[in-house]
Amino acid sequence: MTKTRKHQATPFAQMTIEELQTATAEFEREIVAEEFGPLSPRAKSRWKKARQRPGRPRQGQSEKVISVTVERSLLARSDALAKNMGLTRDVMIARGLEAVLAAEGKL
Repeated sequence: MTKTRKHQATPFAQMTIEELQTATAEFEREIVAEEFGPLSPRAKSRWKKARQRPGRPRQGQSEKVISVTVERSLLARSDALAKNMGLTRDVMIARGLEAVLAAEGKL
């Protein structure tokens, strides 16, 4: 949905001094905190969402960060394959673990 303008705005560079003063008059007054009321429920929701820090998306019930030692050439090959498949390293490792568990009948 796009908004349509009721009138065409004149670029500031093309305005006369009087037009500029009229167009920017609202910014000359002081902002007074008493003029503002409490946020509406919609505004609260938008403010809360804007303040949230982006995090990693959860992939299941819970995750555990681990440290694993992997041979460099194996890691390079798996990273290359993951990149070709459009996957991240952690998704590639998770798929490998799931494949081993499935092969052993433990999934």
